[in-house]
Parts: sequence; C-alpha cells; structure tokens
Amino acid sequence: MMKKVKTTGKEPHHDRQESGGEVRSTIIIPNYNGIEYIENCLKSLEAEPARVIVVDNGSTDGSRELVEEKFPSVKVIALEDNQGFCKAVNLGITESRTTYVILLNNDTVVRRGFVRALEEPLQQDKRIFSGAAQMINLKKPHLIDDAGDYYCALGWAFAAGKDKDREAYQRQRDIFASCGGACIYRRAILSRIGLLDENHFAYLEDMDIGYRARIAGYRNLYIPRAQVYHAGSASSGSRHNAFKVDLSARNSIYLIYKNMPCLQIVLNMPFLLVGYFVKTFFFIRKGLGGVYVKGLLKGFRLCLSAEGKACKVRFKLENLPAYVRIQWELWRNMILRAVY
Repeated sequence: MMKKVKTTGKEPHHDRQESGGEVRSTIIIPNYNGIEYIENCLKSLEAEPARVIVVDNGSTDGSRELVEEKFPSVKVIALEDNQGFCKAVNLGITESRTTYVILLNNDTVVRRGFVRALEEPLQQDKRIFSGAAQMINLKKPHLIDDAGDYYCALGWAFAAGKDKDREAYQRQRDIFASCGGACIYRRAILSRIGLLDENHFAYLEDMDIGYRARIAGYRNLYIPRAQVYHAGSASSGSRHNAFKVDLSARNSIYLIYKNMPCLQIVLNMPFLLVGYFVKTFFFIRKGLGGVYVKGLLKGFRLCLSAEGKACKVRFKLENLPAYVRIQWELWRNMILRAVY
C-alpha cells in the first residue's frame, strides 16, 4: 500500500488549446536512484513542448532532491519506497491532463523534436494507441537498442534491431507493442483498456498494455523520427540479473494467461513448451536456472490468485478478428525474430 505521496514543482499551464506550438503531451519519468542519468535526461527535454512529471520511487541517492533543486518547473511525485515502474507510471498518468502521455526512462537523452515526432502519427490516425521511439545505444550510437517490440508463439518478447546497425531501422512500421522506455500513449484509449497492470511491478507491462490495445483493435507503431539515446544495460554491463530474470519469468506466464483465451493457449501450447524449455536451458547456462524456474512458478501462482484472475482480459466475440490477426503474428514472429 502506498504510504505517502509528496508533490512538488510549479504546476505548468496545461488547459490551453492544443494546437500549433501548444502542449499536447505529458512526459512521465519514473525514477529510482537515477543520480547518474536524471540531470542529462531532464536537460534534453528543456526545449520539448511537453509537461514533465518525475515520479520518484523512494530514491536514496539524492536524485529526487537534484530534480527539485535544478528543475523547478518539473512536477515531482515522491513516494516513500519503491513501488515499481507500473505504479509510478500510473500515478503520472493520473496526474496528466493532456491528449497524450509519453513514458521515458531516466537513463535516456532525447534528440530535439522527439515529442512532436511521436505525436504526429497519432494526430493523423485515431486508431493508433501507441508509438515507440527509436532507442539508440548510448555508448555505441551507431547501434539500435530497441526499434519496436514483438511477441511470438514461443512466449518470447523481443526488441527489433537490438545491437544492430541503426541505418537498417529507419522505416516507420506497425509493431506488436511499444517499449515503455520511450513511447507515447493516447490517453483516450487508456480510459478504455486500462492503465498499466500493477501486478507486473516491472517488466513486460508494456507488452501487456500493447497486447490489450491490439485485442481491442488498435495499432502500435514504430516511429524512427523520434530518437532517444538509452543507457539501459550498458550502465550495469549485464542484461541478466536475478531480480530481472525472476520478475520477467513470472510475468511471461501471467502475460499468456491474461491475454490469451483458453483455446488460444491450447493452440500455442506446443510452441510455448519449446520456448520455455529453451529459455530454461539458456538461464541454466547463465547460472540463473533456479531463479528462472522459481519465477515461472510464481507466475502460475499469480494467475491463480484473485488479483490475477480479476485482470484477465475477457473474450468478446466482437474482438475475434483481432485475435485472428494476433495469432497469425505470433506464428510469423517466430520467423521474424531471426530477421529483426
């Protein structure tokens, strides 16, 4: 339970008519001990036409105080302890009043024009729910960090272009979901499909909300003109640690249970079994096999819990065409994973 929320920062004007150079978006930055990156992130946003909200998850490194001191126009929502990425983002969304919300990691630096580049495609097509920015490796800027997220019948989520040359990922295209590290959401659709599922705490929550939007018939788009440099795993030197593996394994089971009708789960079961067997072997080799398996078991327990059952997406016949399109993509993306 949230014990305390402290709000600071000058309240920007946001009730203006949203046209021309006016504000259409609120940027939400969850922060937890981000002292190394948060200042550069906020400096890069100073010329962008958007409100900025930092939701601090009980940081103890002075990063919250830095934001309050050096960026008085930024609204800060301060939590007493770390309540997870999902809770932080949802609080920011609740505080926003703009047409769009933009999620941004604290270890990013945006290129000028980032906000308008994200907004433009959504302005043109009301069926677009989200737009993913081109995320560039901060330390190796000729390489992609994320060029749109995909999901496949093996139960794997993956980022297109990871560690590949940027030049090959300059085409705008439909994707399965947008990475929550740098993306835009249309608030009107959030009111229909719901906010981030806080059962996730962190990891795969962005895949889940993109999946829900797809079921409801909306689109998710990769927008390469919106560019952001991302430190990500480059800051720690490793993409795999016990905390991440445990939560990701748990949430991967929950993602399937929550978004697939029973018949679709049965249809994909042979592929899912292969996918989880391969992942188990992979993490055994990394010395994290036990952590991964325990995470899977936690996922089954979450699915059987009252909290998990309450969030399951109920099958509606009107969404059948969307389920058919999604299933085709789940099969297709098993092949595309090797290409993307």
